[in-house]
Amino acid sequence: MLPAILLYIVIFLYGIVIGSFLNVLIYRIPNKENIVTTRSHCMNCGYQLRWYDLVPLFSYLALGGRCRKCKAHVSVQYPVIEALNGALYLLVFWKFGMSVDSLVYCLLFSALLALSVIDFRTYEIPVGFNLFILTLGLIHCVCHYTNWLDYLIGFLCVSVFLYYVTGGRAIGGGDVKLMAVCGLLLGWKLIIFAFLLGCIIGSVIHLIRMKVSGEGHVLAMGPYLSAGVAIAVLWGNEFLQWYLNFYL
Repeated sequence: MLPAILLYIVIFLYGIVIGSFLNVLIYRIPNKENIVTTRSHCMNCGYQLRWYDLVPLFSYLALGGRCRKCKAHVSVQYPVIEALNGALYLLVFWKFGMSVDSLVYCLLFSALLALSVIDFRTYEIPVGFNLFILTLGLIHCVCHYTNWLDYLIGFLCVSVFLYYVTGGRAIGGGDVKLMAVCGLLLGWKLIIFAFLLGCIIGSVIHLIRMKVSGEGHVLAMGPYLSAGVAIAVLWGNEFLQWYLNFYL
């Protein structure tokens, strides 16, 4: 029991460290800032953060969510993204154990989390995220090469449908590419499930936002499609088996 608890603590800590890097991507990529050479700094006063200001979660809590120098409020996004990424890593390892699949899915979830925030704010999915997920999909295909046809169909089925049936008008090009690379990773059954679920989640949430906050008709689909993909990874097979049991 104790070794398992220690392992999950390490996984969570690893997750929040990656979550801290995701915050860098979320802020800098839309602003065309270098994600490697530019040092982390306060958005208000420009104070260059020291290593002890950058400890994920703990620095935010220790400083009360304020800049050490100018005392300006730091966005709550930072600890939320860090904690959420850590929690997702725990879910993945709880579900799939110590395996290559767990590593691939953790990295997938991190990419989906970062691109969702960027797409929600800018209505654009940076191409680098889709290329990264494509790489994960190829690695996953190599590890499960006997099912290569399922993954190839998954790469094409939703993305080709979206591209040719909607003509690129009903959904953005970045979303089409996202469904393609995620389909390569999940296979055709799970990517169809993820797409349908993402559309349902997006429709419900956006209708609520339109009613409550007067949001416009245009919505960023990336966050909702990403949620569908994440749920499909974690529980998609169980749901499909439950659904098929009604007809068997």
